[in-house]
Amino acid sequence: MIVSARPARVVLAVTLAAGVVALWGRPAFADSIRDKQWYLASLGVARAHHITEGAGVTVALIDSGVNADHRDLRGAILLGTDVGSAAAGDGRKDTDGHGTEMAGIIVGRGHGSADGVLGIAPQAKILPISAPIGRFSGGGFMTQAVDFAIAHHAGVINMSFGSMDDDALHAAIRKAQAADIVLVASSGNDERPGYDFPGRYPEVVAVGAFGRDGKIAPFSVTGSQVDLAAPGMDIVTTSNRSADDYYQGQGTSEATAVVSGAAALLRAKFPDLSAAEIVHRLTATATDAGAKGRDDSYGYGRLNIVKALTADVAPLPSAAAGRSAAVTSAPAVVADEGDLPAAKSPLLLVGIVVGLLVVVGLVAAVVVRGRQRRTRGS
Repeated sequence: MIVSARPARVVLAVTLAAGVVALWGRPAFADSIRDKQWYLASLGVARAHHITEGAGVTVALIDSGVNADHRDLRGAILLGTDVGSAAAGDGRKDTDGHGTEMAGIIVGRGHGSADGVLGIAPQAKILPISAPIGRFSGGGFMTQAVDFAIAHHAGVINMSFGSMDDDALHAAIRKAQAADIVLVASSGNDERPGYDFPGRYPEVVAVGAFGRDGKIAPFSVTGSQVDLAAPGMDIVTTSNRSADDYYQGQGTSEATAVVSGAAALLRAKFPDLSAAEIVHRLTATATDAGAKGRDDSYGYGRLNIVKALTADVAPLPSAAAGRSAAVTSAPAVVADEGDLPAAKSPLLLVGIVVGLLVVVGLVAAVVVRGRQRRTRGS
């Protein structure tokens, strides 16, 4: 049975004409929507975008569909499909809103110079797969969804929903894993206990949520399945109500979309890496939080996008790298230049010492000669 793993919503339902300006005020260089995206600064997204914005990567979004007409999503939504129902469609309509919200977090492009929602990977594309995630249903629709994602060369699949364990669901997940796709799902929200699949499957990166203070959210389901934590509170994103509406909410769904965006950036930066290596980079570079090492709240830690893009990460052992992207462990990462002082070569140190000795010798020689001259002249 499939149900959405989402808390009660707080909808802004704001049209950015005059209403939002009157409600929040307008910063000098960005509108209030962009200013509300606190996690962009927290994750160093501006720095990450100097490296890559995710161009060339397709993220399959198995959700409620996407309102492709939203002004912050124009040009970012591919023709998709509807699965699990008799309706035929291209995934570009959303009667629920959840899919449009996730799309904005992943690929939002804003509008104007710095207005509207900016996604984690704004040059990636969303492949919308409208599915019955919010209704009681078997997991059979996932077979169609995964087949469509594979056929359209998705590099990442975002699954911001919760379900009970289901043989068809797990079989579809294994098929996507075998196709070398990075699989990202929510760890679950505590108002839906037991509905934390596919996040509990070992093939999937399960994501918990934290807030502005970096602490794990009280609603975020914890356990041995958690691999990463990402921002998931007070998240402003696109709404399906109209082309210029926005939504603010919280949940592990939002945190999952953030990690899917990060995975898209990594797939663009490292196109030759397997899904397993991409997942390894995400977990190996996470910022440790909670109990030292991996723990059941943060997993391997809080998402660190910049480090994942820049750190010198030791590769997975050949046996693990040859498999698809099951999440196992996060071996130590070689720190990037921003973490540790640059190591000095022994030869360089010897050269410096020799140079100093030469300088001291020359100074001593000058002093001795000066004294000798003064002695001769007296």
